[in-house]
Amino acid sequence: MIAGCLFYSCENPRATSLGTGPRKIEILFLGHASEHHNSAMNLPMLASVLSKEGINFTYSDQPDVLNAETLSKYDGLMIYANHEKITPEQEKALMDYVAAGKGFIPVHCASFCFQNSPEYIKLVGGQFLKHKTDTFTVPIVNKEHPLAKSLREFTTWDETYVHDKLTDDRTVLMERVEGDHREPWTWVKEHGKGRVFYTAYGHDDRTWNNPGFHQLMKDCLLSTS
Repeated sequence: MIAGCLFYSCENPRATSLGTGPRKIEILFLGHASEHHNSAMNLPMLASVLSKEGINFTYSDQPDVLNAETLSKYDGLMIYANHEKITPEQEKALMDYVAAGKGFIPVHCASFCFQNSPEYIKLVGGQFLKHKTDTFTVPIVNKEHPLAKSLREFTTWDETYVHDKLTDDRTVLMERVEGDHREPWTWVKEHGKGRVFYTAYGHDDRTWNNPGFHQLMKDCLLSTS
């Protein structure tokens, strides 16, 4: 069993592997080169905790990693980025990857990625529409779902996402309550043989450094990938 470490890959100088634990699950993390939704800063807060669970991340901020050869090396793909466009070739590689049985984990702003691709939006299960900000706790609404049984509700400051283009094939696990409105917040769905997990949590370090978020992501990655 190979121990993980922090290094810059010789194969792709823009890809970084983060992990210190035994290699059980390998996740490709697609971020972006922006300080807004700062993926390069936020991922290590999660990776340092989940590496102890055997979940290791390889980081890239380039959508060109969305190709069959690269994706085949990983159990799951996690996206936390604001890339506006995806090429037809990248879209096909992503769809085929998930349909073949791999995990797909779009987080927060990933629901506003690749706006030129209706298929990507369907794969996520919805698209970001608007937000304000607040400190809040999101209730678990489907406590019988296997994934929800180990989750715990937590309080954090975050953006209060509202979504559009919601698909009917989602199983909602958590809903953010604001007055009479209940906003789907965390859900799971399937695509072919693969599993999709989405959560709207994740604007900045106040969530990425929260133990409740760590637990949420650990459980989703173990069940999805």
